[in-house]
Amino acid sequence: MMHPLSLAMSLTLPLKDPVPIFSLVLFIVLLAPIVLRKFRIPSIIGLILAGVAIGDHGFDLIEKGSIDLFGRAGLLYIMFLAGLELDMNEFKKNRYRSGIFGLLTFCIPFCLGMLVCSYVLHFNFIASLLTASMFSTHTLVAYPIASRLGITKSEAVTITVGGTIITDSAVLLILAVITGYGKGQLGQGFWIQLGVSIAIFAAAVLWGFPWLGRWFFKKIKDDKVTHFIFVFALVFLAAFLAELAGVDAIIGAFLAGLALNRLIPTTSSLMSRIEFVGNAIFIPFFLISVGMLVDLHILLRGPEALIIAGVLTAVALGGKWAAAWITQQLFRYTPTQRNVIFGLSSAHAAATIAVILIGYNMKIVDENVLNGTIILILITCMVASFVASNAGTRLAVSEAEGQPDLDKGPEKILLPVLSPSRAEGLLDFAVMIKESSLETPIVSLVVVKDDDEAREKIVLSHRVQEQTVARASATENEVQTITRIDLNVVDGIARTVKELAITDVVLDWEEKASTTERLWGTLFGTTQENILGSVRETIYSCLFHVPLNTTAKIYVVAFRNAEYEVGFSHWMHKVLRLCKETGSRLVLCCAQPTFVACDAFIQGAQLALEYSHELLKDPENLTGALDGTVSGNDLLILVSARKGTLSYHHYADNAPARLQRHFPATNLIVIYPEQNEAEAFEPGIRSEDLILTPIQEQIENFNRLGKMVKRFFKGRK
Repeated sequence: MMHPLSLAMSLTLPLKDPVPIFSLVLFIVLLAPIVLRKFRIPSIIGLILAGVAIGDHGFDLIEKGSIDLFGRAGLLYIMFLAGLELDMNEFKKNRYRSGIFGLLTFCIPFCLGMLVCSYVLHFNFIASLLTASMFSTHTLVAYPIASRLGITKSEAVTITVGGTIITDSAVLLILAVITGYGKGQLGQGFWIQLGVSIAIFAAAVLWGFPWLGRWFFKKIKDDKVTHFIFVFALVFLAAFLAELAGVDAIIGAFLAGLALNRLIPTTSSLMSRIEFVGNAIFIPFFLISVGMLVDLHILLRGPEALIIAGVLTAVALGGKWAAAWITQQLFRYTPTQRNVIFGLSSAHAAATIAVILIGYNMKIVDENVLNGTIILILITCMVASFVASNAGTRLAVSEAEGQPDLDKGPEKILLPVLSPSRAEGLLDFAVMIKESSLETPIVSLVVVKDDDEAREKIVLSHRVQEQTVARASATENEVQTITRIDLNVVDGIARTVKELAITDVVLDWEEKASTTERLWGTLFGTTQENILGSVRETIYSCLFHVPLNTTAKIYVVAFRNAEYEVGFSHWMHKVLRLCKETGSRLVLCCAQPTFVACDAFIQGAQLALEYSHELLKDPENLTGALDGTVSGNDLLILVSARKGTLSYHHYADNAPARLQRHFPATNLIVIYPEQNEAEAFEPGIRSEDLILTPIQEQIENFNRLGKMVKRFFKGRK
């Protein structure tokens, strides 16, 4: 127990004990957004102003440098999230626009700063170079606002984030050159060492981290805490490697986000944990630490400090506005998109103060420039937050109104829990294909057979359902649990589909049956075959060996006439969502007419997606057509069909089993598209021929039964 005297000493101002410091900061993080929300002021501003108040330039409540560790981690977290939430397909599509914006937002403030510093403030060349580079850099302080509004995948946000890494890299390179100049190290060896170290660092992060991440997630599948610690460790490892390479740690954190982008889907529980910890702890600490740098007393130190502060702020905001305006004119963006770009790129914080502090310590700039920069940080952060909040809200509304309606009607996904041990993978898949804008819950169903053991099975089903709810809550998705008693699983699923207007049914892959079960299934149909006969909605039969987030490519195999099925647009929409969530390249293996229809659908969806076509010449030999291309890192999707439908062919019956045997380590999904109640039949079948269909099916069943009996007795010899 702490002695009262020691306790009193620990509470003297400024606070030095970590316990009261942490408690004070957490209450600020809690109360500042609540209070400022009443005045419609962004919470970011409240945290920065709170930092001004508690810092050594304010009421001196906590010791200087006491939260620097968390503040530094928060800055790295912002850059990591920017790379992690970046839509890589959209980024590749707009990489030239990102490059152009990066050059504009670097060159315009830099050139303007050189002119003002040389001819207005009368700095020498090195001081002008250092201060002008400070104008070029910016910090994504307002990025959490864009993330909260759900516009991080917007083109305006994408090119701004892409431009950030370009301008910050250029500024930090200039800083490295100035530092080398001050130490007298600017020789040929300096440039060779810098270039080689940066190349090795970039290769290690961008190529090494994805390989390591994919390997780790495959080996450690279920430990979510370990997944988070693994990602967190890689972020700081990349930051450390960046400093070893001679660039700032924020570059390493951003590249770590890009490297792990495809391995962490936005709908996954891991992404929810990453965003939660960052938004709750690290990012608020960073914003408070930025506010603690601000010294408002310099406003009382005479006109020189005020003039320098005003000039620096005007040049910083004017240069960034000019870059955003020219970008708008070049790419014909709306004023709202321009304001979003300006809001995200106008805040100066960490890199800015780093540049000026280094210049101040090297005696390149004086105290007036340092203090003017502090005021610049406060004003630009406030301006950026207000502009990003207002423009981001308008952009979110306009994008929501202009979103193409790819899949009309309500959506409800049913997840029958047949094998509790594999329910987690099916739930992850259901969350990925679920329309994020809809609030309808995923329905988890357990069917208990009506027999003497029904009561005990219901108790066990409740435990299974609790686990499903816990998994879904980690992804911030709602699950509606249903346990029903019925004659059998098929009837229970079919009745639930009708009662709840289910649109999608996610089934577990049927286990390999015993000889007796195969004989029984041949005569009366397997569970899945009976479900297909009873349910007309889209059905996904899934077999997952490894987590879906490790997917590199998605191969979609579609039979002839698949584009004429009623459910074509629905399953295409779900496949595109899956590609977007996993960041995977789409490969369509189908006939040319089917690919033309798929290509038209993708173009109409207006999605930035990498996809290609492989002509399926011999659908009866699927394994031969796919052999040598599909690997264990890929996802294989077979678009099959129910009997008697437009895209049904005789070779569709055995195709799933053959693919499963030939690619035993590859994730496999078989999609059975939605059908109308009145079935569409294959061309060439007349209505008067329908009476022969049941007879023909029974003949086929007896033929299969005979073959199984022959194989059985041959195996006994």
